[in-house]
Amino acid sequence: VALLKEEVITQADVDAAKAEVDSLAARTSVAREQVEVASRQVAVYRTALDDLVIRAPFDGVAISKDAEAGEMVSPVSAGGGFTRTGITTLVDMTSLEIEVDVNESYIGRVKPGQRVTATLDAYPDWTIPAHVITTIPAADRQKATVLVRIGFDALDARLIPDMGVKVAFHDDRESTTAPGAGSRARLLIPASATRGTGDTRDVFVVKDNRVERRAVRVGAVEGTLIVVLSGLTSGEQVVVNPPADLAEGREVVIKTGA
Repeated sequence: VALLKEEVITQADVDAAKAEVDSLAARTSVAREQVEVASRQVAVYRTALDDLVIRAPFDGVAISKDAEAGEMVSPVSAGGGFTRTGITTLVDMTSLEIEVDVNESYIGRVKPGQRVTATLDAYPDWTIPAHVITTIPAADRQKATVLVRIGFDALDARLIPDMGVKVAFHDDRESTTAPGAGSRARLLIPASATRGTGDTRDVFVVKDNRVERRAVRVGAVEGTLIVVLSGLTSGEQVVVNPPADLAEGREVVIKTGA
């Protein structure tokens, strides 16, 4: 303005300078908007790149590879069998547990926290202390069983998923407050020697080559054996797998294995 008053420059020069300033401001604004658009595009590309990294939902061990390089992977199968719904099976080795089907006749004896002994088919001489976690509140009508979840008291490197295992539930009734009861030997017989279900069953005891039908109180089932709490004494012989028509007083022949 001072230059204009002193007539150093003309009004046309001032107008031209203002027009140049407005043009530069407009171009600066456009450039800023382009930078903002480019920043958002970079964020989109970073997200797309991050989606290429597969992250496990928890720490574990991959036990199977379910997809190959170049295959389509989607959370939902499109049908037709060409789209995979997963790339691997992951196992949390710190939360291994046992799932066992228990016959409905015995499920009333299974309680959360109950002591259990597990034996792996791979290590038959290794008894593993465990405990009942919970009973699944649904029965399998086809098998007449109820699913029970069992947790290990302590994990071991030898424990791996899908191993064959047998379990024995410990009945609290096996322990008593009577003095010296803790050291009393338990009496076990083949479960196939009993008739009936529940806490009280019948067995056939052999005396003088004849059978005597006797009611016994039973406890926990341990594999093919069952704990006898009362009604039998050590050394007595019982009939295993008694025929349906076996009756009191019937004469029998004792067979001993070779």
